Amino acid sequence: MAIMSLLAANPELSFTELRDLLRLTDGNLTTHIKKLQKAGYVAVTKSVQKSRSLTTCALTSQGREAFKEYLDLLDQIVRETRAGG
Repeated sequence: MAIMSLLAANPELSFTELRDLLRLTDGNLTTHIKKLQKAGYVAVTKSVQKSRSLTTCALTSQGREAFKEYLDLLDQIVRETRAGG
C-alpha cells in the first residue's frame, strides 16, 4: 500500500523517487509495480530526459478508486473499533 499511498499524494513519481522513498531494491520495486500495473492500478510511462531513460508511475482512475475504497474500509474499521471500545 505504500506505493499506492505515495502515488495518491503525487500526480506521478519517477521509479528512482519511489525506490528511494520506499528504500526498496530495483528488483523489489519492479515486482510490486508490475503487479499493480497488471491489476490496472498503476500506469507506467517510459521516456528520455536529458539523454537518460526516465520511468514514471502514476495511479490510474481504477487505482485511485481502489485506494479510496481501501481508505473507506480502514475508516469503517477505526469507527467500529472506537464504538466498541
